[in-house]
Amino acid sequence: MTMPNLSRRILLAAALLSPLLAHAQQSAIPIDVWKTPSCNCCNDWIKHIEANGFKANIHVVDDTGPILANAGIPEYYSSCHTAVVQGYAIVGHVPARDIHRLLREKPQAAGLTNPGMPLGSPGMDGPEYQGSKHPYEVLLVRHDGSAHVFQSYR
Repeated sequence: MTMPNLSRRILLAAALLSPLLAHAQQSAIPIDVWKTPSCNCCNDWIKHIEANGFKANIHVVDDTGPILANAGIPEYYSSCHTAVVQGYAIVGHVPARDIHRLLREKPQAAGLTNPGMPLGSPGMDGPEYQGSKHPYEVLLVRHDGSAHVFQSYR
């Protein structure tokens, strides 16, 4: 194949793929995330959710406590960041697949939480943790503050 033919093929492929890429970016699910300025693991979690179909609107605040309270999640289910997507609170290092499941199933609930900062969860799985993993559970928090296990990770 000659160089001009290859160049034409590359340009044609780019022209065909461009609308698909634009559609993928437009179809990303918007999610608001509140985090403190110094939290690097929050940034890693944001990368995880954005790689899995979400578009984060990041709000940097000194204290995420008021956001957590406003979302209807008791403080004992807290973690380092709080997000809101389609009316549900997402607290801590909740895997994107669990958020997608929540949005599909649409339960009557305040949202999901992964209390604390368990090693091995998204955002807590970088090289600085040297592959360490702890079992953890993502909880579905009801409007009355009670919760049950939504997904276990062992």
